[in-house]
Amino acid sequence: MPLPKTEIPGHLQACLMERGIRLTSQRRAILQIIEMATKHLDASQILRKAQRLDASVNRSTVYRTLQLLKRQGLIDELDLMHFRGEGHYYERKMEREHMHMTCLRCGAVKEFLSDTYDTLKQQVERDCNFKIAVIRLEIGGYCQSCRR
Repeated sequence: MPLPKTEIPGHLQACLMERGIRLTSQRRAILQIIEMATKHLDASQILRKAQRLDASVNRSTVYRTLQLLKRQGLIDELDLMHFRGEGHYYERKMEREHMHMTCLRCGAVKEFLSDTYDTLKQQVERDCNFKIAVIRLEIGGYCQSCRR
């Protein structure tokens, strides 16, 4: 089933404030871009969009903020099958784990939820006596348009 986008704007800011982390105007601009994104963004895209909100945002601030959000468990970093080189993409961490399917021809990315995925995670934890903290599943293939 497709992934629902139910994140409320301001959630990342609220989480950081609850944890006592200072929110500068630059950091707020970056958080707003990540929260409102309708696709996976790389650091350069986040920088360009955030600079439209606050011209003082720089590359270092973007990378420091991304590292902070990853450490806090609020975003995921994805490589999306390295379709566009070695770049990494970022998205808000959702309540439920999901898969990313990347078309190896056009680069389209789809997200997918599955009860089977959840069951597999539980089975791995149980059978391997291993507590999973991070799980990512990226699938490469060809979308319907590119198969024609």
